[in-house]
Amino acid sequence: MKTSMRRQPKQKRSQERVDRILDAAAEVFDEVGFEAATTHAIATRAQVAVGSLYQFFPDKLSIFHALELRHIERVHAIWEKLSQPEIVRLPFEAFIRTMVQAFKELFEQPTSRIVFIQFFTAPAIFQSIDDSFTQKAIAFQAQLLKERNKALSPQKCHLLAELCVHAGNTLILLALRTNETHRREIFEQIEALLNAYLRPHVGDEVLSNQVMKVMKCPRCHSLQLSKNGHRHGKQRYICKDCGRQFLES
Repeated sequence: MKTSMRRQPKQKRSQERVDRILDAAAEVFDEVGFEAATTHAIATRAQVAVGSLYQFFPDKLSIFHALELRHIERVHAIWEKLSQPEIVRLPFEAFIRTMVQAFKELFEQPTSRIVFIQFFTAPAIFQSIDDSFTQKAIAFQAQLLKERNKALSPQKCHLLAELCVHAGNTLILLALRTNETHRREIFEQIEALLNAYLRPHVGDEVLSNQVMKVMKCPRCHSLQLSKNGHRHGKQRYICKDCGRQFLES
């Protein structure tokens, strides 16, 4: 990825100093905004000499560009986590809650808060993030939906993902501009909206009905099945024709 750092840290001590500068910059940008922030304020917050800051960063814009890269790495880590089979196959409400919680925790960090807000208020200063990053988010969301319901067409997955990402971004931006209590309430409503919007397409009932349509009784091969409770965490079925009980496989 592109970087506008003056030089890259090679020793552990230097890397720790850069991390302190970035942590401090995120806090200062978050508190006073990018325009009002100064390199001296960042150096003071990081408890380093301003000359040490300039060894790595020529100006505050180059610091912001480094925060962009940090944000991208954290988003990719979330995508990696959410794409794990054990997450994708969670019960619907748990799946949505896990996804919303991951991004809620992301935006509890000053780095991601300031990068996200700046992207929608001053995109011209960005070096590594542009509209293509939003398209990657849509493609990722579409893939998640496809994994949960393979019967959905690619076009439908993309449309659903497009609405989720753009609506989610708008509401997250609103949440980040308010107090902590209201922010928590907005994230709760994001979860409720995703539950309501996606349930007809990737909810447990939809997937269960699809499973029953393709499942056959292992004894008589009848398609006339009904649910019959759970065992060992798996759905149990009973054949209406021969009475055979069996677990979903």
